[in-house]
Amino acid sequence: MGRSEMFVLDLVVIAVMVFGLYFPRHRRKDLVVAFLGVNIGVLAVADALSSTAASAGLGLGLFGVLSIIRLRSSELDQPEIAYYFVALALGLLGGLAVGPDWLTPALMVALVAVLYVGDHPKLFSGYRTQVMNLDRAFTDEAELTAHLEELLGATVHRAKVRKVDLINASTLVEVRYQLRSGKGATGPDREAATRVEGALR
Repeated sequence: MGRSEMFVLDLVVIAVMVFGLYFPRHRRKDLVVAFLGVNIGVLAVADALSSTAASAGLGLGLFGVLSIIRLRSSELDQPEIAYYFVALALGLLGGLAVGPDWLTPALMVALVAVLYVGDHPKLFSGYRTQVMNLDRAFTDEAELTAHLEELLGATVHRAKVRKVDLINASTLVEVRYQLRSGKGATGPDREAATRVEGALR
């Protein structure tokens, strides 16, 4: 597969990733230009490196440096980090010659397919992670778990206490929980949301 075909393939795949997967699911506009920019930038640099005597190790070094710079410049959640690394990987695959001809397109499609499945809204849709600041000081784990389950109307799988303030009577906790089946946006869920708002500071 020629270089021009690889460039077109990369543009198509990154467009599908950004406009077909990421933005419809996460709606964060600033990262659209970040994903596109880093992909095209890495594609151009990787192609330039492949045209010289530079080794593939230099290309991988570029991958690492760009990753560190980007991840230190803004806070990203875990799915966005995955999208960012795939954008980098697509650029490298498009710019570096990889044989046989079918391998690069297959790898690009596989990367986007992994994002599609792993970030699908229906995959573990009932699971949530939330940091809560409770207006009580909990020193008993079982009591804390029971309080969180009543407050959230959910099954708590893990409650990691970050801070207990006995003076001001507050507990900062990271809770991972699963919504109970059969609940919608009204009724018990709305009551639970009201209780959560009262417990958060």
